[in-house]
Amino acid sequence: MSPLPLDADGHLYVFAYGSLIWRPGFPNLGHEPATLRGFHRRFCLWSRHYRGTPEAPGLVLGLDRGGSCRGVAFRVAAADAPEVLDYLEARENLNGDKVYHRRVMKLRLAAGRIVAGIAYVADRAHPAYCRPCEQSTAATIARGRGQAGPNREYLVNTASQLASLGLRDPKLERLVRLVMATPG
Repeated sequence: MSPLPLDADGHLYVFAYGSLIWRPGFPNLGHEPATLRGFHRRFCLWSRHYRGTPEAPGLVLGLDRGGSCRGVAFRVAAADAPEVLDYLEARENLNGDKVYHRRVMKLRLAAGRIVAGIAYVADRAHPAYCRPCEQSTAATIARGRGQAGPNREYLVNTASQLASLGLRDPKLERLVRLVMATPG
């Protein structure tokens, strides 16, 4: 059994940049804004279950190389860490399909403290990885619908939650405007 990826303070930190922000689904001791350097938030993964179907895939967010990403760091008690890690692995890599790699990275919390936390990074070698242009992304999100609901709901909820935390993402905000102007 590998050691738990706990920070020096004894807690597990989970970096959320998409739906985990507004629907974590795991026990936590609280959250605060955080920044991850070296990766950015991008609609770069085809979704054939949650936000699309095999016949008409939607798109979901992944962390892709380069830049930085502002999101949320959830603090999890060490006692809950094994259960939370199992839950996240099942949620992020549905049916064992390794679309994301879990990585331990440095997160800068809003107060300035740096902690070791986990984040799920898009696997660029996976067949679900893609980099559609902005117009194709908007069209795909506008028409996408899967087991978890409309793809546009995923986009709007993520952008709304970021805005409510004071974490502006101009690219995501522009994409919301494009999707709302695109017929579904």
